[in-house]
Amino acid sequence: MECMDKIRILLADDHALVREGTKELLEREADLEIVAEADDGKTAVQLATKRRPDVVIMDFAMPKLNGIEATKQIKAIDPSIAVLVLTAYDNEQYIFAFLEAGAAGYLLKDVHVDELIKAIRAVHVGESILHPAIARKVINRFAQPAEKRGKENALDQLTKRELEVLKLAAKGMSNREIALDLSISVRTVQTHLSNIFTKIGVGSRIEAVIYGLRQGWFTLEDPL
Repeated sequence: MECMDKIRILLADDHALVREGTKELLEREADLEIVAEADDGKTAVQLATKRRPDVVIMDFAMPKLNGIEATKQIKAIDPSIAVLVLTAYDNEQYIFAFLEAGAAGYLLKDVHVDELIKAIRAVHVGESILHPAIARKVINRFAQPAEKRGKENALDQLTKRELEVLKLAAKGMSNREIALDLSISVRTVQTHLSNIFTKIGVGSRIEAVIYGLRQGWFTLEDPL
């Protein structure tokens, strides 16, 4: 039986043993494929540009270019590429910097392989992967007084339903929970999120939420 299109993955880590082990574990899954490997940040950007993977698994500490700068460059080249951070560093400074650069998720290297696989599939469909406590800190960090310039024009691009989906995403609800709340299908939620990402020029749920908060479209205390 022919399987569906695979999620194409770029591994970026300067430790060959980590890359080899991760590749072996991930490629046991029928829907995952490692299409490229990078041992430094500069190579990661070059390979992301050339191979256009669906997901980049990115470490922080790498030669030539660190993971944060590599993420920033990759997202500038193609916002649709999802960057999932897999690192040993749990410092909030790095977490915030990665998310500002456009990362869709942040995991530590002691994570179980099943959680990594689930995270890859999640960021591929626009979900964000953060520990709940970290997610609240992150959103609060970015929910500062909004810059109003251009707010109206950008907001006018979204439909009423798209804005509803974005507000629910800001509350930390999953695609399935949003679908149940709005009485629509999960696929329809994914389509709305994809349209939102395209309209405001981002590549992940957390980026879209941060953008909406910064623009003042809603706050975390808004009624739904």
